[in-house]
Amino acid sequence: MAELTEAKDNYLLSKLKKRIRQTDLLILDEMSYVSFDRFQSEMVFKVVSDRSERGSVIVTTNLPFSQWTELFQNTAMVAALVDRLTFKSFVPDMNGDSSRLDQSLKS
Repeated sequence: MAELTEAKDNYLLSKLKKRIRQTDLLILDEMSYVSFDRFQSEMVFKVVSDRSERGSVIVTTNLPFSQWTELFQNTAMVAALVDRLTFKSFVPDMNGDSSRLDQSLKS
């Protein structure tokens, strides 16, 4: 998000979006720790929409889809975003004990 915002401020947004569109795999890591403003929310949606059925996306998050409305400002957009991310996708549920905590306790 920081890179998208910076690209917008420097009038390089279309160039960055093109580069993102052309990448083989887009990873959106830890999408649960920061909420997005309106511009950022729209950019996430646009990037995912542009890649829908054209490129692979991996999203990691601690939040179930039902709580994504806490991250993004537009509830209707969240529904459309989740729809695009889950269409023809694999959604593993990896809930359980923290592997970091387990290793800390063993030390």
